[in-house]
Amino acid sequence: MPKLTINDKEIVVPDGLTVLQACEMAGAEIPRFCYHERLSVAGNCRMCLVEMERAPKPIASCAMPVGEGMVIRTDTATVRKARQGVMEFLLINHPLDCPICDQGGECDLQDQAVAYGYDRSRFKENKRAVEEKYMGPLIHTIMTRCIQCTRCVRFATEIAGVEELGLVNRGEHAESTTLEKAVDSELSGNLVDVCPVGALTSKPYAFTARPWELKKTLSVDVMDAVGSNIRIDARGREVMRVMPRLHEAINEEWISDKTRYACDGLRRQRLDRPYVRNAEGKLRAASWNEAFRTIAARLKGVEGTRVAAIAGDLCDAESMLALKDFMTGLGSANIDCRQDGAALDADCRAGYLFNTTIADIEKADAVLLIGTNPRREAALVNARLRKTFLAKGLKIGLIGESADLTYPHDYLGAGPDSLKELLEGRGFAEVLKSADKPMIVVGMGALSRPDGAAVLAMARQLAEDCGAVSENWNGFNVLHTAAARVAGLELGFLPGEGGRDLAAILAGAEAGDLDAIYLLGADEIGMQRLGAAGQGPFVIYQGHHGDAGAHRADVILPGAAYTEKNATYVNMEGRVQLGRLAVFPPGDAREDWTILRALSEVVGERLPYDNLSELRQRLVGLNPRFAAVDQIEKAEWGVFGQAGAVTSEPFRNAVRNFYMTDPISRASETMADCTETFVLGKEGATGTDG
Repeated sequence: MPKLTINDKEIVVPDGLTVLQACEMAGAEIPRFCYHERLSVAGNCRMCLVEMERAPKPIASCAMPVGEGMVIRTDTATVRKARQGVMEFLLINHPLDCPICDQGGECDLQDQAVAYGYDRSRFKENKRAVEEKYMGPLIHTIMTRCIQCTRCVRFATEIAGVEELGLVNRGEHAESTTLEKAVDSELSGNLVDVCPVGALTSKPYAFTARPWELKKTLSVDVMDAVGSNIRIDARGREVMRVMPRLHEAINEEWISDKTRYACDGLRRQRLDRPYVRNAEGKLRAASWNEAFRTIAARLKGVEGTRVAAIAGDLCDAESMLALKDFMTGLGSANIDCRQDGAALDADCRAGYLFNTTIADIEKADAVLLIGTNPRREAALVNARLRKTFLAKGLKIGLIGESADLTYPHDYLGAGPDSLKELLEGRGFAEVLKSADKPMIVVGMGALSRPDGAAVLAMARQLAEDCGAVSENWNGFNVLHTAAARVAGLELGFLPGEGGRDLAAILAGAEAGDLDAIYLLGADEIGMQRLGAAGQGPFVIYQGHHGDAGAHRADVILPGAAYTEKNATYVNMEGRVQLGRLAVFPPGDAREDWTILRALSEVVGERLPYDNLSELRQRLVGLNPRFAAVDQIEKAEWGVFGQAGAVTSEPFRNAVRNFYMTDPISRASETMADCTETFVLGKEGATGTDG
């Protein structure tokens, strides 16, 4: 570990650091534009110049490795003059757009021009102008502002894994471009964050708000099961944008495009009042009391065995617990949170968690993906896999649909037959057995099928055979696609003794064996199996969007979206996280657990909590893990899955269209534009699924 002197202060730093990193460890602020701690070093903006003893001229600190005995000075007259000169050059061609630039108030160039720049310019020549570039429906370009830091090029190539951005020409003619192609990546919105000026801005957010107008709320994302940490920026009662929040163990500082841009769906197709279906079969607006009385009248005298409930993919833990308690009061064990019919149960916690954890993907040296496309199903998990591949040459095998995962991998086959070959010790099994820390990732495409339990058992057996499970390492992982799934399993929102699961609920609805079904944000099931309104079972839909469930419902109860309530979520690792209320629900909509609490009073099965604090006490009493916020508890290994016959039918990925997977993203105009550009456009061009 080298010792160096920075501004007359001795400091010992780890090997492999740059002078810039060492200076910041010593408390010296170094300006920079091209340098980013998660990207490769470019060394082309020269803003980070410092003086080094015995060096003939200032050095670029971002590109200079630390060495024993270095003497660095960061605030001498020479350094200040050099930085002022660099800033003067950067501003030669930069337009005076600050009053109308979306980056205004959050711009590195603004901040550093004030802190390190010169107060005038000596250049009188005309500024150059650069034509705007097309980068798709998400990124707005004003390339005259570009300072050629190449952060966007390096992010696209290294993190996102799509080599669609590059720098063309030289000198003052240099331009960053995609050659008029849309940036086809699930992480493309992060290009806006890494751009230090206003050259790349958010197209959907353009000219809508200023950062100082926005109320910022720290929360978590529910668009997938990763649990990305986010910041919700709102003005009044409207969510204006969603930004990433640093969490090294989950999403680092990135978020997916759906997380970032689907927020405009929160304003469209909202349920803002209760509805009751009248005698003519049409939904009409009603009061809360009327809606509750209608439900109470239909449930009166109905046996609990003829009532069922299904929880959707965006539900919070509090609302699922309230619904579970409500159904218990009615005497019903027919409850299920597995909207896709995944063959998972709560008997063994290791059988439904991402046991390795997202951060520890970087420790793995071989990975087998079964029935999953992490690029679509969990973009931040896929980014970790790519990061690990780049860092240590991670060996990756895939069983399922062939796909471009942004990193090289061995395609092993399409279905369970290929998994059987690995169980026999052939092919990629040797790679897994020879690895120190092998990983197996099972997706919903392998589990949400009739033989899913048998596939799960085969994957467990393979994990044991190849040494993926040991005292210090658990390489068996289930990759979920629903934000509510793990919380539902932790709560036991599953069929009780003699209860019906999802398949049996739908079959019972078709056979006339069920009189009432409660859908808590459940929109992804086959609604046609519930029969037509007035003919099938009485359907109560509680949710925040007029999606599939609301169209079939006999009574609609308007709930709150994830940005509109204080709620608890559990990500695929089993990490408990808290979502925060950023804006209030529209109209008469209310937080979900409060609706169930009020309904229970009218029905005559009063729930035993009157506020969120009491409900959370009940939550922790049911499962103490809910008290350990942002912590990981290791799951004990056991037996799960169910041995049995499997078919040769290929695995089919759970997510067909990354941009539309839930009621919020389906209501989003931005996601519709992305679907047209990246999904339908590909289908039209290639005849394949996007």
